[in-house]
Amino acid sequence: FQYMIILLLDFIVQFSVSCACLALNKEQQSHLLEVGWNNTDSARTDIERNLNCCGFRVFDPNETCFSDCFKSQQCQPCAPIMEEYSGMVLRYVGGIGLFFSFTEILGVWLTYRYRNQKDPRANPSAFL
Repeated sequence: FQYMIILLLDFIVQFSVSCACLALNKEQQSHLLEVGWNNTDSARTDIERNLNCCGFRVFDPNETCFSDCFKSQQCQPCAPIMEEYSGMVLRYVGGIGLFFSFTEILGVWLTYRYRNQKDPRANPSAFL
């Protein structure tokens, strides 16, 4: 019974997170990315290095940037690149989470269905 309850709670959390990932629109994704960009410096430098971009919405040659394109002053802003990746990742994560949440609800149903069965190795005259 405890396993069934824990699996049900896990289903609720995973289903709600999956729905939230799939329900985010472009404006909400952009807002979340901008908040993350403004609140952390270490992630900003990693993003600039890995995606080869500088700045969030506009490229400013007076700011410091750790990207390779900064030397040639031909950098793109990071927001469009990040929005493309984040949209793709949110769809994948939401879809996979939704798939596994439905397998969990199947597990809850099977646990409920077979929880009162007798153990076949037990004594047949014993009442469970």
